[in-house]
Amino acid sequence: MKNLFVVVPLVFAHRLDHLELAWRSAAAFAAFCAAASAVYLLNDLRDRDADRLHPVKRRRPIAAGELAGGTAVAAAAVLAAAALALAWRLGPGFSACLGIYLVLNVLYSLGLKRIVILDVMTIALGFVLRVEAGALAIAVDVSSWLLLCTIFVALFLGFAKRRHELALQPAPASGTRAVLEHYSLPFVDQMINVVTASTVVSYALYTVDPATAARLGTRYLVATVPLALFGIFRFLFLLYQKSDLSSPTDAILHDTPFLVNLVLWGATVLVLIYGF
Repeated sequence: MKNLFVVVPLVFAHRLDHLELAWRSAAAFAAFCAAASAVYLLNDLRDRDADRLHPVKRRRPIAAGELAGGTAVAAAAVLAAAALALAWRLGPGFSACLGIYLVLNVLYSLGLKRIVILDVMTIALGFVLRVEAGALAIAVDVSSWLLLCTIFVALFLGFAKRRHELALQPAPASGTRAVLEHYSLPFVDQMINVVTASTVVSYALYTVDPATAARLGTRYLVATVPLALFGIFRFLFLLYQKSDLSSPTDAILHDTPFLVNLVLWGATVLVLIYGF
């Protein structure tokens, strides 16, 4: 799901109807899926002891003992090599972005995830790299507004995940995630308030920017703002009112109102930009 951000530049650069660029974007998506899978294997391998203390993460294959450490390392190496090989075919710019993504996530696994605030900002940077890499793969410029929207959405999701983990944690310093010792619910709620407002404002300004209208060929993208607002508000509702063992990012994949709204937002964007 996260790697769909790689395809965002194809849609918002008005290039979705270019078959060759669509194939390149699909290849970029596949490369990031392989790279992200390698990163997750490495991270789960390093965190297996802590994950066994978590009510949900203990079911992960490595933590549960269903996947041997040696097999995980071999799979991660193969996936990373495949990602880099595919990236090489997509050009040096894309290769650099994917390489930075891999290095950043290795550093995250080795220690950045234990540094308060920087842990979430590192995750957000991963989303920005996806968008920038997607643009480089198809040789288009990405709007500064789009990058701002991406980083604010990523921070929003990151702090929401931290809040869910804090609410789920049975006691402080339980060992499930060391950085949670430095967070508190009031502090995370403040961060969520900041990035929620920033997300809404940046997206609204993006839709009414004359440069956006010129690039996309429509002045009516602002019509998608109410749908974007509902999506954000529905996510917050699930986070604060329907919290359970499922993370909020997992919960939205099973929430009918959110999914219907997402389909409507996507369809509205396509109609406005491409006239489908």
